[in-house]
Amino acid sequence: MGNVSFLTPFGLAFIVTMGLLILVLPRRLAFLPFILAACYTTLGQRVIIAGQNFDLIRILLLFGWIRLLIRKECKAFDFTVIDKLIIAFAVAGVITAEILTPTTDTLTNRMGKVYNTLLTFFLFRFLIRDLDEIIFMLKITAIVILPLALSMIIEKSTQRNIFSVFGGVPEFTVIRGESLRCQGPFRHPILAGTFGATLFPLFCALWNKQIKGRIFAYIGIFASTIITVMSASSGPLMAYLASLIGLFFWPLRHKMSLVRWLLFVAIVILALVMKAPIWFLIGKLSAITGGTGWHRSVLIDQAIKHFSEWWLLGTTYTAHWAADNGLIVLPDYPEMVDITNQYIVIGVQGGILPLILFILIIAYGFQGLGRTRSILADQSDYRQFIPWALGSALFAHTLTFISVSYFDQMRLMWLLLLAIIALVASLSIKEYDQSSL
Repeated sequence: MGNVSFLTPFGLAFIVTMGLLILVLPRRLAFLPFILAACYTTLGQRVIIAGQNFDLIRILLLFGWIRLLIRKECKAFDFTVIDKLIIAFAVAGVITAEILTPTTDTLTNRMGKVYNTLLTFFLFRFLIRDLDEIIFMLKITAIVILPLALSMIIEKSTQRNIFSVFGGVPEFTVIRGESLRCQGPFRHPILAGTFGATLFPLFCALWNKQIKGRIFAYIGIFASTIITVMSASSGPLMAYLASLIGLFFWPLRHKMSLVRWLLFVAIVILALVMKAPIWFLIGKLSAITGGTGWHRSVLIDQAIKHFSEWWLLGTTYTAHWAADNGLIVLPDYPEMVDITNQYIVIGVQGGILPLILFILIIAYGFQGLGRTRSILADQSDYRQFIPWALGSALFAHTLTFISVSYFDQMRLMWLLLLAIIALVASLSIKEYDQSSL
C-alpha cells in the first residue's frame, strides 16, 4: 500500500475540515488542526502525488503555508542558532545521501524529509510568537488529548483499537507477555507512550497559584500519564521518569553546572569500574523495567565497532551487524538491521555530519532555555518554570532517542517542541542585544 493512494471518506472529510480550519482560525489557534491530526487520525491514509507520499499531516502543511502567504504572517523573527542548525541538518542529509547513492529515488526520499522538517519547524516558528501563546497552546492541547487518553483506556479494556478503521494500525491490540500495548492512532505503542511521556512536563508548566490554571495542568498531567501507562512500554516509562527527574531538579536550578560535573564524574567512574562498556547499563536497566534494553545496548556496540563503515556518508548495508548477537534484520529490507536508535539512524543514513548537527540542535536547545530562564529571574516562578519544563521535555526526548527512532506523528511533535524552544531561546538574544546598546 506504500505506493498506492488510500483515503477513506472520513479521512477526506477530516483533511478538508482541518485544512479549512487552518485557513480561517485566528493565528494563535492555527496549531490546533495539527494536534488534532496527530491525535485522531492515522498516517496510514495517504495520497500519492508525483511519486511523493502525502500523508494527512503533509497535506495540512500545505494548508499551513498557504495560510501564511495569504495572511502575510511570514513576519521576521529573531533567528537563533537552532534555526540555522535545523536548516543545515536538513540540507546535510540530502547532500550526504545523494553522494552515497546518487539516484532519483534517493533525492526524492530526502527532499521529502526536507519538506517535513523545514515546513513543519518554520510553520510553527511563524505561528507561535511569545510565552503567553505557548501557555495558551498547552492549555488547548491538554483538552485535546483527553479523549485520546480515554480511547486508549477503552482499547485496554476491549483489546480493540478503534483507530484501525482508518488504516495503518492493527485492529487488535498488541500483546507482549501478559501486557496489552495500546497504541491508538500511532503506528507503534512506543511512539504512543512517548507522545504522552514527553508532553507530561509541558503540562506541569501550567501549574500556578490560580485554580483555573491548575485545572488545565490536572487534565494534561492525567491524560499524558494515562497515554504513557496504556502503551505498556519501557521506553515511554523511562521518558516519563526522565521528565520527572528534570522537573525535580528545579530547586537546584542555580547549581546545574555543579550537577552536570558530578554527573560527568559519575559516568567516568562507572566506565572505569564496569567490565562491559557503559552503554550496556541500558540492558541492565531493562532487567528492572522490562523491554528490550539488551538489544539497544548491542546496537550501540555494533554501531561503534562498525564506525568506519558509516561515519563519512552513512551506509546502505548493516545486516552483518546482526551476526550472532540477537539483532534483527528487517524482513522488508534484508540489507539493513532494525535500528531502534535515533542517533544511529541519522548516522547510518547520512554519516557523522548530520549526527553532529543533530546533537548541536539539542545542545543549543538546552543552552538557550537556560539563558532565557536566567533573564526571567526577576519575574514570577511560574514564568521562569516554562523554559525549565521545556528543558525537561527535551531531556526526555534526548534519552528516548536511544531506544526508538521517530516516525509518524512523533516527528511533528518533536519539531513543534524545537520550534517552541527556538522561540524561547530567542528571548535571551533580545536581552543580549538590549544590554549591548
